[in-house]
Amino acid sequence: MTEAARPDRVIIVGQGYVGLPLAVRAVEQGHDVVGFDLDARKIDELAAGTSYIEDIPDSRLAACLATGRYKPSSDPADLAGFDIAVISVPTPLAEGTPDLTYIESSAEQLGAHLSPGACVILESTTYPGTTEELVAPILEEASGLKAGVDFQLGYSPERIDPGNTTWTLETTPKVVSGIDAASLARVKGFYDSVVVRTVPVKSPKEAELTKLLENTFRHVNIALVNELAMFARDLGIDVWDAIDAAESKPFGFMPFRPGPGVGGHCLPIDPSYLSWWVKQSLGVTFRFVELANDVNEHMPDYVVRRLSAGLNQRELPVKGRRILVAGVAYKKNTGDDRESPSSRVIELLQELHADVVVCDPHVDPERSHATAGATWVDFSAEEIRKADAVVLLVDHDEFDLDLLAAEGAYVLDTRRCLEGPTVEHL
Repeated sequence: MTEAARPDRVIIVGQGYVGLPLAVRAVEQGHDVVGFDLDARKIDELAAGTSYIEDIPDSRLAACLATGRYKPSSDPADLAGFDIAVISVPTPLAEGTPDLTYIESSAEQLGAHLSPGACVILESTTYPGTTEELVAPILEEASGLKAGVDFQLGYSPERIDPGNTTWTLETTPKVVSGIDAASLARVKGFYDSVVVRTVPVKSPKEAELTKLLENTFRHVNIALVNELAMFARDLGIDVWDAIDAAESKPFGFMPFRPGPGVGGHCLPIDPSYLSWWVKQSLGVTFRFVELANDVNEHMPDYVVRRLSAGLNQRELPVKGRRILVAGVAYKKNTGDDRESPSSRVIELLQELHADVVVCDPHVDPERSHATAGATWVDFSAEEIRKADAVVLLVDHDEFDLDLLAAEGAYVLDTRRCLEGPTVEHL
């Protein structure tokens, strides 16, 4: 990247699982970056060189800090004078309705510091129309400037996959868009400097829909195999074997496998944004999404029913039994437990008065969203032997699966990664 092509100042609003990797990569590519987040504890840790995201090791963060071109900050005054600003903040659901509060407040703060010639990019997952119909008016009102005339505006959906060492931020193609040709060129130019390939689309609406389409596709197909897994077991058929066989077909099939539910920010939330938007815009129900939501949301209930049935077969009631929940994160080899199905599994077991203990080498107990009231233990032969049952929800590489299969009195394996006389597959 040439000096002329490099913006003098880049703001990344939100230093979470999306914003921090982007900030680090931008610094590594020569940008001057302020990583802004209102979580003062998070900012203090980042400033001290401590990363809470496994994809960004402390050594990589320290190298960025050493350049003098990365400044973690929770002070709105540090937003002044930016050339490029990226909004990468959470977009949760509130009682089934999209909550864009974080986007709105970010736009208001950036608008107060917006200057002619600057560019604002939204990365947060949202429904089509948000960039042009919500963010643009907020920026214009706060700044007194006109989008597409005085400043550029675009949307580029994040595609972060925590724990994926093959498809990283820089190697995953980046969809880019702008409200006009100049905005698209500016957005594309920035991401061309940090990723290997950009994919321009017609407008922000297409880019916003792209993100929802990607995750709705996964959500629906996971629901299909989850429901099939329940039926197949009742029919005496090994669904895992059938999926393995179907995967041998070199065309027309993509394998998805059952699990205890879906988690993270994307799958439990993004399809609902699409369903809500369709309902609001057209007055009709997106039936595929609603059905997938129903199936996937109830997989933790099925896991607990299966565990209860397995204990009953061993003449053990759930009440008072020591149950080890192995894996709290929503996916393998990450510390992210947002919307993790483990939360519901733990909650249901506690309602049945089980003695629940949990272990996860990746999740920080102090930051966990999923383990209220549960006791944390190490994954060890002693703890496995002490448990009346073990439910494996996440197959982290750090877990000694051979040890679990050998020592577990009863193991419910929701990932089909164990074999043994005391092991049942979901």
